[in-house]
Amino acid sequence: MIGNEQPVKIEICMGSSCFSRGNSKNLGLIQDYLQANKLQAGIKLVGHLCGGMCKEGPNLAVDGQIYHRVDAATLATILEQHFPKG
Repeated sequence: MIGNEQPVKIEICMGSSCFSRGNSKNLGLIQDYLQANKLQAGIKLVGHLCGGMCKEGPNLAVDGQIYHRVDAATLATILEQHFPKG
């Protein structure tokens, strides 16, 4: 984060449906990725309760861009797209 830039916001649904369908694991994967790439300072990771999109879950958003049916493989792609390594 440089100057007055706002941190990138990652919002992960922690509602019971999304949590049990994969976001319990996705949360750990996100934290591991951010730590491994020293990105914690520029990221605001927040959990929230159900956003009403349970049928499409597990759901998460990066700076307002919503992703559905997020599993470990798609999460890796999402993180590398928004936060390239190196």
